[in-house]
Amino acid sequence: KMTQQMRDLQLAQARKPPGPSSPNAAKRLYRNLSGKFRVNYTSFDEGSLAGRGEKEKLRKSYLFHGNAALFEAVELQDLDRVQELLKQYSPEELDLNTPNSEGLLPLDIAIMTNNAPIARALLQAGAKESPHFVSLESRSLHLSTLVREAEQRVNELTAQVVNEAPNTDCSEKEKQLKAWEWRYRLYKRMKAGFEHARVPDAPTNVHLSVSSSSSVKVTFWEPLSVNSAVVTKYKVEWSCSPTFSPLLGEAVIDKLKNLHFTIQGLVSGTAYYVQVSAYNMKGWGPPQASVPPFAIPSNWREYDGRAPRRRGQAEALDHLLGQVKTVHQHCICHEPCKNQPQSRKHSVSKSLKHLFHPGSKFLKTLKRGLYLTAIFYKDDNILVTHEDQIPVVEIDDTYSCLLMQDFLWFTKVSCMWDEILWLRQCVTVSQSSCSCILQTRFKMLLAISQMQGLLGIQDLGKVFFEPVKDKQGNILIVTLKEVKTNQTFESVRWVPICKLQTSRKSVSSPEEPTALDTLLISVQDKLAYHQRSSHALSPGLYLGYLKLCSAVDQIRVLVPEQLPNILCHVKIRSNPNISREEWEWLQKMASVEEPVPAEPEAETTQNHLFQELQVAIKELMTLVNIPLQEAKDFRLYSQEVLDFGGQVSFLLLLPPSDDVCTAPGQNNPYTPCSGFLTLPLQIFELGEEG
Repeated sequence: KMTQQMRDLQLAQARKPPGPSSPNAAKRLYRNLSGKFRVNYTSFDEGSLAGRGEKEKLRKSYLFHGNAALFEAVELQDLDRVQELLKQYSPEELDLNTPNSEGLLPLDIAIMTNNAPIARALLQAGAKESPHFVSLESRSLHLSTLVREAEQRVNELTAQVVNEAPNTDCSEKEKQLKAWEWRYRLYKRMKAGFEHARVPDAPTNVHLSVSSSSSVKVTFWEPLSVNSAVVTKYKVEWSCSPTFSPLLGEAVIDKLKNLHFTIQGLVSGTAYYVQVSAYNMKGWGPPQASVPPFAIPSNWREYDGRAPRRRGQAEALDHLLGQVKTVHQHCICHEPCKNQPQSRKHSVSKSLKHLFHPGSKFLKTLKRGLYLTAIFYKDDNILVTHEDQIPVVEIDDTYSCLLMQDFLWFTKVSCMWDEILWLRQCVTVSQSSCSCILQTRFKMLLAISQMQGLLGIQDLGKVFFEPVKDKQGNILIVTLKEVKTNQTFESVRWVPICKLQTSRKSVSSPEEPTALDTLLISVQDKLAYHQRSSHALSPGLYLGYLKLCSAVDQIRVLVPEQLPNILCHVKIRSNPNISREEWEWLQKMASVEEPVPAEPEAETTQNHLFQELQVAIKELMTLVNIPLQEAKDFRLYSQEVLDFGGQVSFLLLLPPSDDVCTAPGQNNPYTPCSGFLTLPLQIFELGEEG
């Protein structure tokens, strides 16, 4: 097929009338004479070619046909074919911005035939307009020349077909005549499209917002009417004067996938006016001023000069930890006191011997006591021992009632998996009356070391927010970690979770399952929780709902099941920054005694925030299933904006002060019933930090 196609191409070139030639002339004539040309890519077998040179020729042939096919698809207004080619080839491979022999680019043909869908697809792929059209006059002259030459060629071929006797050459002339007639109609359509087009209207919904103390962001939509010509770029201009004289700067946006632009390097506290205009092949349209008409770069902290709450905290903690390490660098593990009860002494000695004995193994069954289990998972597989058990080690075989403070201490230790050996050296098994607490925590560190040694890995993952318990007195502390790489572990192997669940033989009754059986039954739920708790919010400003409830030994916080590391929330807007003017307005609103303060002036950043908050509050109340009339006494937390990494910020909505935290047994009208859960406050803080 390739040989025949090239012969046809050579024949067409040999019969080409005298005239100017170019490197792309062969492409043009081949495309004209090929009818609805399509490339059969599967007809070439790279494996049958000998040598790198032949493969390179084949690659160039692919690209040649890809470029020709793209021009043809644009000319035939075949959107599906255009999208297919843009997906199959890179812009460089398609010569997307190299003009053909007529001085045209694919984008020129699309916009002059006013084919907006194809033009948008080409623009998103990085297509440009031809650099030959430096003015409206040059474009008009060029199109007129193309139409005139095509008309002349049609007349010549028509005369040849009429005057010549029927033969093979005449049949070839008829094919050329049809191709040129079609091209003549295309050029006339392009010329008419250019003549009827006008400059585009102004962009719509031009919105200006303050993105930081030194930048503002402008977003906009396409014009309502492009006046028969596709918009190919936009211009953003800014000035300190409402008349835009003098102009401080401008930026041209030709990547149209996202219609926004951030103006950076501005002076804090200075008002900047912004306007946006659109461009098509007829030129620049009128500018559209933004709403609000100006913005002042600032941040809410400038209202009272407040420093970030966490500034220097991480450095201070690292310094403190370094000091502690220096003091305890010569410490060694202490032996338990001799006058302790024999059972507890025996337990500690047993744990130490079990840790360092070369035959240390994972447990197969549980007795009454406290245990540590580590769940590692990858896709639908889970890590198990050679006995097809989830890895479990013993913490304390005499401990049947896990105190909340011990569990919370363990969760904090999980932030320092790499420091377990050092922590063991620093924890002293005291002889005082409170030694039971220290002994339990010392045994926790021993169990962690044992699990790390048996698995051959230090990072055991995150602690599940509650232990697994059974009626036999067993308690499992569960850690979870997702493995995303081909990591090597010792003494364990991967098995599908479903296979593990179906093959495990339970030794307990359905009415009273053991902690291991309960863990295995609920393992998918725990993995889903772990994955959801690792999700991050997209950049923006959010409205969060703070609701606490207290128990005897802990305070719990309400969170959504789908995102348990974040408070119940809705998104207010994509811009996370609160400007000084917005924060000042929020302070005034918080100090007003009336439940609904007066609206701020129209066309101000404060008014936009007011409208966004109204929508967000209604959405949040619907989310947590609280009637809007019952939320009339709710209030915004006005002490600070909660910043998370500079890209996510929160305003908090609080119930009345007496109902922020519900006491045990107290009727709670402000807690939703489904789709939410409550986490211990310390667990939530660790999840939020992560």
